[in-house]
Amino acid sequence: MRIWDLNPKSLCRLHLLGEHRELHAIWSILTKHKKGYSKHPETLRWQGKLKALYSRHTHQVREFNRRGYRHQSPLRKKLARGRARQNYYLTSLKNQRRLLKNKPCPCFQK
Repeated sequence: MRIWDLNPKSLCRLHLLGEHRELHAIWSILTKHKKGYSKHPETLRWQGKLKALYSRHTHQVREFNRRGYRHQSPLRKKLARGRARQNYYLTSLKNQRRLLKNKPCPCFQK
């Protein structure tokens, strides 16, 4: 599970869509109090920050639209509570960029 903390514009199709799926999984775990993956570090860092997770989703959707993708899985805004910013990173932004640059995909290759 991973929600990147980088601009969605820098993500290739594979990573953008994968992050979107994982964001919905984390949203579901946190809003429906599901147990599966509830102790995963990526899930834990979003506890109390559903407003920030909602914002990340909004940025993903904006990038979907820019690329001409259709988005059909909105989140319920009224559930977006807590902190509006994510200030805890599992991996530094510099390291996230490095990880993506070293993957065999077009992330950061433009």
